[in-house]
Amino acid sequence: MSIDDNSPFTMTVDPVSHDLGGFTVRRAVPSPRCRMVGPFVFVDEFGPAQLRPGDAMDVRPHPHINLSTVTYLIEGAIDHRDSLGSFATIRPGAVNLMTAGSGIVHSERTPQKERETGFALYGMQTWLALPERLEEIDPAFESIAADDLPIITDTGISARVIMGKLWGEVAPTTCHAETIYADIALEAAASVPIEAEADERAVMLIGGEASVDGEPLDLYALHVLRPGMAMTLSSKSGARVMLLGGETMGRRTVWWNFVSSRRERIEQAKEDWQEGRFPKVPGDEKEFIPIPEKPNTVSYP
Repeated sequence: MSIDDNSPFTMTVDPVSHDLGGFTVRRAVPSPRCRMVGPFVFVDEFGPAQLRPGDAMDVRPHPHINLSTVTYLIEGAIDHRDSLGSFATIRPGAVNLMTAGSGIVHSERTPQKERETGFALYGMQTWLALPERLEEIDPAFESIAADDLPIITDTGISARVIMGKLWGEVAPTTCHAETIYADIALEAAASVPIEAEADERAVMLIGGEASVDGEPLDLYALHVLRPGMAMTLSSKSGARVMLLGGETMGRRTVWWNFVSSRRERIEQAKEDWQEGRFPKVPGDEKEFIPIPEKPNTVSYP
């Protein structure tokens, strides 16, 4: 979509949708029009969906390098396991941050109870590029409980700070680069300022109806905000909006689950996965995702 100079948006990115059987994943970044927003090099929204008893999300063990993955749920539950031996069940309002660094393998699966009873699934998964000097740091994992993330409330507003700083509140989640990531719920007739501090910012409407400076947000589209401009997010009837961004990063190459500032590092990771050099995931060692000939996730020239 083209944007005029008076708009608060520099671009609007319509996501590519993938039907995964029971729920839809919408990918806005990377795309031909938008490679990154701050450190965010991958932005997926999934659901809302209601899965039936017997249905499940099963993402078999797969590798990552030179990035951090961030999982955040509004509804549902996901079991995380990784090659460090970490295990955590993420639930609504919590955040899982996995820093791949020099290399990690993980799986994401529906817990047994939800498999048996059926469950709602609704949330976000994003990847953050690591600064070049930190791309090969040791892998790490942290799970921050919902009660440990700051919630900012005002008339008709509730905002959970997932990463970074917002309106004076700071999340305890580790940030390797300047990052802002928040889940903002607005009631009918509510409005809230969007500060201009971050180098790059974007918003995604994931439910309801909202606008920025009077310009409506398209559901599930990523609206990249004009730099250095303070704005107002508002809703007439109620909305759920994700705010994300941070410091400008150098160009990254994305291929499948690998992100790096160096193409040769991605080629090495491909070879390492094919040759079985990555570590196994304790408790989930029997399956893995083979490297694809043509991945869905790629960077664009």
